[in-house]
Amino acid sequence: MKYRKKPVVIEAYKIDSLDVLPEWLSIAVMDGTVFESIIPQGYGIKTLEGTIYANPDDYIIQGVQGELYPCKPDIFLETYEKVEV
Repeated sequence: MKYRKKPVVIEAYKIDSLDVLPEWLSIAVMDGTVFESIIPQGYGIKTLEGTIYANPDDYIIQGVQGELYPCKPDIFLETYEKVEV
């Protein structure tokens, strides 16, 4: 069987962006869910499955249920397109 991903709108932030952190990510940094990591370099994201690391050029995504996870730039660009609100 084949399946198609349902269209959903997510929030995302490119780590090496100069943009101001969105509120959802600022809250995650303040409560320690997202933190800077030296080894490996980048950011750590605490999840139910454990800590997942994001590299400086990755995106951090907030999913439809508020979950946070990293995404590699090539996968992000193949999977998502910008939504004008």
